[in-house]
Amino acid sequence: MLDQGAPPHNGSTAAPPPPGLGARLMRRKPVEHLVAEGGQGEGGSLRRSLGLWQLTMISIGATLGTGIFVVLGEAVPKAGPAVTLSFVIAGLTALFSALSYAELAGTIPVSGSSYSYAYATMGELIAWICGWCLVLEYGVSVAAVAVGWGEYLNELLDGTIGVTLPAALSAPPGDGGVFNLPALIVVLLAMAFLMGGARESARANTIMVVVKIAALVLFCAIGVQGFRSGNYENFMPLGMAGVSAAGATLFFSYIGFDAASTAGEEAKNARRDLPRAIMLSLIIVTALYVLVAAVAVGAKPWRHFTDSEAALAQIMREVTGQSFWGTLLAFCAVIAIASVVLTVLYGQTRILFAMSRDGLVPKAFAKVHPRTGTPRTNTVIVSLFCGVLAAAVPLGQLADATSIGTLFAFALVNVAVVVLRRTRPDMPRTFRVPLSPVLPALGFAFCVWMMGSLSTVTWAVFGVWMAVGLVFYFLYGHRRSRLAAPAPSEAK
Repeated sequence: MLDQGAPPHNGSTAAPPPPGLGARLMRRKPVEHLVAEGGQGEGGSLRRSLGLWQLTMISIGATLGTGIFVVLGEAVPKAGPAVTLSFVIAGLTALFSALSYAELAGTIPVSGSSYSYAYATMGELIAWICGWCLVLEYGVSVAAVAVGWGEYLNELLDGTIGVTLPAALSAPPGDGGVFNLPALIVVLLAMAFLMGGARESARANTIMVVVKIAALVLFCAIGVQGFRSGNYENFMPLGMAGVSAAGATLFFSYIGFDAASTAGEEAKNARRDLPRAIMLSLIIVTALYVLVAAVAVGAKPWRHFTDSEAALAQIMREVTGQSFWGTLLAFCAVIAIASVVLTVLYGQTRILFAMSRDGLVPKAFAKVHPRTGTPRTNTVIVSLFCGVLAAAVPLGQLADATSIGTLFAFALVNVAVVVLRRTRPDMPRTFRVPLSPVLPALGFAFCVWMMGSLSTVTWAVFGVWMAVGLVFYFLYGHRRSRLAAPAPSEAK
């Protein structure tokens, strides 16, 4: 008997209807596929050459120095002597997110960092938003740090040969200059190192990290001689709101501890070493930040930090009454900040490498040079973008814009670790966040709280940035995504 409800049989099987827009935006990339294609690019593969020591140095190199050498002068006027508390709050916020990063880095050891984690857990649209925030985090922070490098270069030139670069060539528009040439130069120098290979860049970074740690220890040894307890009498002159605002700005100082996670496809033993490198680097950096900030505020009244982007060198000179120590610190800072530019630029190129491999950004970003095993075209494009940005935009605006993008990405990582625990509870994990989901929830809450402490202007810039990103995604990435037409074996 003919089934009246069955479609007529014509000897072929009808193709299933295409998924709706909502399903396409929520399509996820299986963890196994993310891991299996690790290192593979257009025309070549990344090389696994980094061990625990190099990975830890990459994270420290990307983090240590930014806040102390550059942003401290921006944060102290907001919080007063309580800037030390601001560092602790920012460090706790980073710690909660670092725990989530450590678990996901050991579970999904790939170059995309939180972008890839979001792709595996929350779908393509959220992954794109996260990746776009990472472009803001890494790319713009390279520019911000490069601006501070120029300040210390002038300090060094003044202390050694008695001349400084004219303001027109050493400051961006809005800060009394026309074009920040030193900022562009340091980005181009970092580009040259990165094009030589990951292992060679890691060696150079390790040397620079040792120099910067030695410089900060030297600062503490000399700066404590000028310590005045009276500088701490009015500990919180602008209240908790000031502490929170400074903490949001100083969170910029902790950007980079996740840099090791961007090296997941160039690590020798990624599952074991990535979580360790992330946690070790954050502990070391936080301890040094709080110690140096405490000494700096004790040696110099907080009101005198206004517009001081080379604050530590100035404190050394004031405490000793000699220019030599300030010049020495400026020399160390020039090297130290260059290592931040190098490692953060490295992280940016690897994130775009992962996004390109997924089809969300042009293929040029995933093209690997066969001799060096590095994404050279990617490196050149990113370096030129960051260099021009550093030469044209003031430091304060760059730092706050970077902080909000980072906080948003970190908030998503805290969500991703909970989602993956629920959807893939049996996956092998080399590190597990304790007290989950409580600590990830706290990490998410801290990120949201600190985002709320940023200015309306920063939020407006962030809104425009996200709008541009969404337009690009729907016009380009959404249509060209490799998951747009998966092979039968890849269909979920």
